[in-house]
Amino acid sequence: MSSAPLYGLVLAGGRGTRMGRDKASLEYAGKPQLVRAMELLAPLVSRAFVSVRLEQAQKSDQYAYPTIADLTPDLGPLGGIQAALATHPANAWLILACDLPFLGEQTLEYLILHRASTRLATAFRSRNDDLPEPLCAIYEPASRDAIEDWIKAGERCPRTWMRRSDVELIELPDPRALENVNTSAEYAAASAALRERRRLNVRYFALLREQAGRNAETVESAARTPQELYAELRAQHGLQLAPEHLRVAVNDEFGDWSQALAEGDTVVFLPPVAGG
Repeated sequence: MSSAPLYGLVLAGGRGTRMGRDKASLEYAGKPQLVRAMELLAPLVSRAFVSVRLEQAQKSDQYAYPTIADLTPDLGPLGGIQAALATHPANAWLILACDLPFLGEQTLEYLILHRASTRLATAFRSRNDDLPEPLCAIYEPASRDAIEDWIKAGERCPRTWMRRSDVELIELPDPRALENVNTSAEYAAASAALRERRRLNVRYFALLREQAGRNAETVESAARTPQELYAELRAQHGLQLAPEHLRVAVNDEFGDWSQALAEGDTVVFLPPVAGG
């Protein structure tokens, strides 16, 4: 049986009470969070929408994207999920909170790759408490009735629903990817951390290419050295070779695992050559 087509929804209907302002408008590197989230999501799904509250729907012209309004008020994120499943019931939905400044495309690709379409949903397991992460997850069409029943029972927590449902849980490759920002202090800290991130070009050869499932990729990383970068990639792609069995080259020159990386560097991890 083939999987249902995948649509995407960015949850932007929060009131931002703790932040004191609309979190979707917070900027990182000159881009509002909502814009950044849509740019991450849209290339990976057939269609992408923004989830809004009922009162926001009356001002839908302020959004540059198609919107889906909540059907039931005051349900929080679950209201957006409910509305998406009801609006396009034949589709699966990749649901994404807009306030995830450390999220990258690699994490979303990993989620889609490990999608279990025969279950109600696929979600990452939190690294903090092993509980499901419901706001970066794929909900299958079959989850619609179960979520409706959950709401009718007076419930509104999507995480608790996931804990009690037939949901596939997968490990989160990037430990910071799903850190969210709820207060001004957290926003300042996240902004500072993201200023330290850099775009790096990574190339894979031989066994590493097979394990990573790609020849090359561009990543956003806070890694300061090749050693830190390889640790990130190892967790993300399940790379099995230990660093001591590899050589590293930066910008086509063999280098040291502890040398400093800069924006735009090309890093190559070279496994041993087979044969003799």
